[in-house]
Amino acid sequence: MNSTLHTSQDALNLNDTSTALRFITCGSVDDGKSTLIGRLLFDSRAVLRDQLASVERAGQPDLALLTDGLQAEREQGITIDVAHRYFNTARRKFIIADTPGHEQYTRNMVTAASSADAAVVLVDATKLAWQEQVPSLLEQTRRHCLLLAMLRVPSVVFAINKLDAVADPQLAYAHIGTALRQFAQQAALSIDACVPISALEGYNVVQSRKHWCGYDGPSLLDLLQALPVAHQDTDMPLVLPVQWVEKFSSSSDTNQGRRLFWGRVATGQLRAGQSITVHPSGKRAKVVQVLDSARRPAAVGAGRSAGVILDRELDISRGDTLQSSGASEAAVTSTLRARVAWLDDEPLLPGRSYWALHGHRWVKAKVTRIINQTQISTLETHPATQLGPNAIGLIDLALQEPLPALSYRQSQAMGSLILVDTASHRTSGALMVESP
Repeated sequence: MNSTLHTSQDALNLNDTSTALRFITCGSVDDGKSTLIGRLLFDSRAVLRDQLASVERAGQPDLALLTDGLQAEREQGITIDVAHRYFNTARRKFIIADTPGHEQYTRNMVTAASSADAAVVLVDATKLAWQEQVPSLLEQTRRHCLLLAMLRVPSVVFAINKLDAVADPQLAYAHIGTALRQFAQQAALSIDACVPISALEGYNVVQSRKHWCGYDGPSLLDLLQALPVAHQDTDMPLVLPVQWVEKFSSSSDTNQGRRLFWGRVATGQLRAGQSITVHPSGKRAKVVQVLDSARRPAAVGAGRSAGVILDRELDISRGDTLQSSGASEAAVTSTLRARVAWLDDEPLLPGRSYWALHGHRWVKAKVTRIINQTQISTLETHPATQLGPNAIGLIDLALQEPLPALSYRQSQAMGSLILVDTASHRTSGALMVESP
């Protein structure tokens, strides 16, 4: 695991910054996530004047209100839903997701993290016994870090906040940084940097505050401008889950009335001339034409949307999957072993059945066994017979229909599922496949 902390501008990776970076802020309750995003927007001049006027209190802007848009959030002073904000600098565009810190809203954090290129984990220095050499971290901070490791979020930055409010900021930064590095190593979480900040005052958020807390590295924004976007699985065999079927008029000269199958390429590359196999029917065909999202003929790689015209008419609908034919064809399976983040208020019990969503396909699934549960505080696993709300564990799953699933380490798109309660229709669990 690479746990080296980048503390100088020379250490930054300045490659792959031409596309927008999707990042989340996460951490425990009241660590300052919404205030941090407000500070990023405010100091980078991404806030309109009328927006600023609407969140002023006593003549000063309440930066947290720039992201907390729900009435309940403003009344209670908490973040409930994921708030997305967009801004850009001269070097890069950003899509920010402000995720809730409350344990009961962990499902919202998981949803946002699953598609993020990076995560900023905030830690409130005033809540920890920073005088200790290795202070204990808050449970929700630990939980979010463990979820980031499970979800394989590519880049993680720790931001130690509110250091302006402690008696010895430099000592607090050193001790808390040690605790974060040790926990990250235990959780197999690779971290890119650890930055001392004050979101309220703006220290090291957009502008660097030299020599503060003994830190002379780049500001948080400088770090974010240099992080790469998530690597797409373009070097793997083709997998395209079909999302939408478009029917053309039979008078069309280009497609001779054949249907156009749209979806986002999960792995590999899609190009004209490829031989594909349709799951679950097993029928085979050849790709006649590939259109990109702008309907232009072009080869399309993983992570991008594409339309496909085949050389023959096949019964294909939403939820079906197009795969490379031959030796590279993905195997299908009806049993899975998966790591689960349990998000329902009702506990997970062996024998219960759920709807499972894989790509765009719904199948019935039964939990056949709960193997273990991970203890958040120690990261140790122990046998379990059920999983409660926000627990993390390892389970076995039996599917009513086989699916072309890969392990999550091979492909995030093809190695992830969600479980939905058949009665309440609540999203109950997020699954990362360990072995099909």
